[in-house]
Amino acid sequence: MSSLLPEGDLDFGQEVTLSDKLKAFKTSGFDPENYVSAKCRTTSEKEIKHLVTCLLDLKKASAEEMRKSVYANYPSFIRVSREISDLEGQLVALRNLLSNRATIIHTLAEGVDVESMSSGPGSRKNVSFDFEDREPSKMEVWFSQYKDNLNILLAEKRVDEALASLDEGERVVKEQKSNDSMTPSMLSSLQSAITAQRQKLADQIAESACQPSSSVIELRASVEIIKRLAEGVDVESMSSGPGSRKNVSFDFEDREPSKMEVWFSQYKDNLNILLAEKRVDEALASLDEGERVVKEQKSNDSMTPSMLSSLQSAITAQRQKLADQIAESACQPSSSVIELRASVEIIKRLGDGPRAHTLLLNSHHHKLQSKIQGIQTSGSTYGVAYTAALSQLVFSIIAQASSDSLAIFGDQPLYTSELVTWSVKQTNTFAHLMKRHVIASPSASGGLRTVAECVQISMGHCYLLEARGLALGPVLLRHFRPCVEQALNANLKRIEQSTAALAAADDWSLNFPPVGSMISQPKLSSSAHRFNVMVQEMCEDIGLLRSLQFSNRAMEGLVQVFNSYVHMLVNALPGSSETENLEGRIVRIADDEAQQIALLANALLLSEELLPRAAIKLLPLQHGLPTESPRKVSDRQLRTPEQRELKKRLQRFVDQLRDSFCRKHALDLIFTEDGVARLNAQMYSIMDDNSQEPEWFPSPVYQELFVKLCTVSSLASDMFMGRERFTTLLLIRLTETVILWLSDEQSFWEEIEHGQKPLGPFGLRQFYLDLQFVILFASQGRYLSRNLHQVIKNIISRVMDSVASTNTDPQSLLPEDEWFTDIGQIAINMLTGNDTAENVEVTSPTAAVLPISSNYTGGKS
Repeated sequence: MSSLLPEGDLDFGQEVTLSDKLKAFKTSGFDPENYVSAKCRTTSEKEIKHLVTCLLDLKKASAEEMRKSVYANYPSFIRVSREISDLEGQLVALRNLLSNRATIIHTLAEGVDVESMSSGPGSRKNVSFDFEDREPSKMEVWFSQYKDNLNILLAEKRVDEALASLDEGERVVKEQKSNDSMTPSMLSSLQSAITAQRQKLADQIAESACQPSSSVIELRASVEIIKRLAEGVDVESMSSGPGSRKNVSFDFEDREPSKMEVWFSQYKDNLNILLAEKRVDEALASLDEGERVVKEQKSNDSMTPSMLSSLQSAITAQRQKLADQIAESACQPSSSVIELRASVEIIKRLGDGPRAHTLLLNSHHHKLQSKIQGIQTSGSTYGVAYTAALSQLVFSIIAQASSDSLAIFGDQPLYTSELVTWSVKQTNTFAHLMKRHVIASPSASGGLRTVAECVQISMGHCYLLEARGLALGPVLLRHFRPCVEQALNANLKRIEQSTAALAAADDWSLNFPPVGSMISQPKLSSSAHRFNVMVQEMCEDIGLLRSLQFSNRAMEGLVQVFNSYVHMLVNALPGSSETENLEGRIVRIADDEAQQIALLANALLLSEELLPRAAIKLLPLQHGLPTESPRKVSDRQLRTPEQRELKKRLQRFVDQLRDSFCRKHALDLIFTEDGVARLNAQMYSIMDDNSQEPEWFPSPVYQELFVKLCTVSSLASDMFMGRERFTTLLLIRLTETVILWLSDEQSFWEEIEHGQKPLGPFGLRQFYLDLQFVILFASQGRYLSRNLHQVIKNIISRVMDSVASTNTDPQSLLPEDEWFTDIGQIAINMLTGNDTAENVEVTSPTAAVLPISSNYTGGKS
């Protein structure tokens, strides 16, 4: 795929983050058709299918990332949405205010008659602004008094007098227009004042008429006055001459009200009675009837606009009053679920959906808090039972709230967002209760079982809500993950401490586990048995949470504690550089070879069989155990990638212990207790000091090496039954350790190659015999590795070159290979007890070590 993409472009074959993958599609100049054409011009069908697969995976990852982001940021999303709504409302109010200001300015600009300031065509009078030197005219005094008097009448709500004053002002305006005794600016100001005060009086009368206590007669009078104010009709005399209007009478007591007025009055009285008596169904029917009448009257205009406005205002006010009554009743503790749902549906029907939804959620919240308080005061201990009761209560109420919300309000985004936010809040509260009362103490003390069971129960109830679209698992896991990790770490530390305490008193003898163990297990020492039991329990406990992705952390912990245990086993070897573990406890030393091989058996059986079997409990659910015997299960499950990787990591620690074992025994063979090397160049160079040919036999060091290998092989075969490969590797490694030391020992080769006394014929033959002896018993024991054989050949070649450097042909000094094989076989037979010294003539000084063959137990000669 990388060949399909230019440098710097998106590459689906690389491990990059999701944001990097999407960069190519976020650029402003991205063209889908050109992109596809560029990528597919020289692309094969297989590469195109791969590209399609990558794009589909990217689409799924992007959708999942979006879903997680939405759920994680719901509170912020709701808060920002509300802030945006508030800002929009403020902008609308600001726009209206600016519009009103612009209208006022425009009106004032049109009311000023600049041309009126001129005295004739083409010229202007000089205007004097020195008003302090002249008396105001009678008209100016009248105008000032008129405005003050009119303001007083409006403030005191003296409607009749205010109407008369307005009519007087209209009359003065007409007179002044005919005789020009008032300046144009003053005339314009008078007209503006009259218009403004008419509007103010009309607003006062309309506000008074909209009161619920207003009667029909008062309403009609108010309507007529407002109409008259709009038309500018004289109150006292509605006709000024022929053709004018007839006088309008405001004496409504002498007239019968219309049918609509009677209905309106009765409607309001009846609605008030229904609300007072809390007859909800009838009140709802009455409100619906009012809405129907409003729609009909809007279409046929049989009701005056003022009466129609009053009817709408009355319906709105009574709807709000009814909603308040129902909300108050629904909040009572004695309200049942059915009553709550009915109340919420009524409030929604009344037109206040957001309030109804909030009331629904608050009611469920109060019910939840009440029941939680009941659980906490019931005397039950805080444990698994408390967790089960609390978890079931919390998530069942969240489920009920979700069902009610969906049934009443549907899946509208506004209500769905509020439901998710409310559910997240309840989940957070539940998590805090769990942490404070149940999980905190056991997680600190390493009580992994209690923590795992409580988390499993809680997450189980939580996951049931996913079918309803509420993915609250990440919210809950965010609180529980630190507690589980703390409990796991404390449990791992307890395993290390307990195992170290037993290792200080362990006699390193292998025994079967105590009676009552459900699963057949191999022989282990006491500390290894305890280590295995605790690890099995840990894996079983954390296995309860395998679906929550704690398996990786548990696997790492398992490797960590095994490394610590192997470190203690290394310290149990004699001569170890460290004899204490991290806690300062002394580890009991494994004195003999049987105990030391038991150390290897502990590590091998744990890493090969027991720990991988425990790790099965940590694998994903699709790798669950079949119903077969434990050994068959283990063998089959070891083929899984997770277990193969675990086994490789554990094997590295076993190899470290094996290398320490081999190094210890190799050094015991090579050096004396005083630290003097027994395997040195002098043991070969001094052989030529005696002119008499010795009796040929392998050197004591190699005899002891062979006996050591036989002893280790015998003990390992018993302890590692069925695991012959490990025994073979152990023998190979022990032999290689001795031979590699010889290959790398600089002082030995300095003496052989550059010493004052070169290697003679007898010394060369003895050296060759020793190495051929190693090849012989290693090949017969089937632990002659290619590496060991090659190292021995290199050593022989190096010695031969050293002898050849003295102008001597080394091949002429050595007999045929059959001779070395015969001598080596005789030595093997004698050292293993298959032959005796009487069958062979032995005059060589090396024969002194032969009696150790029949009952040799290892160690130094």
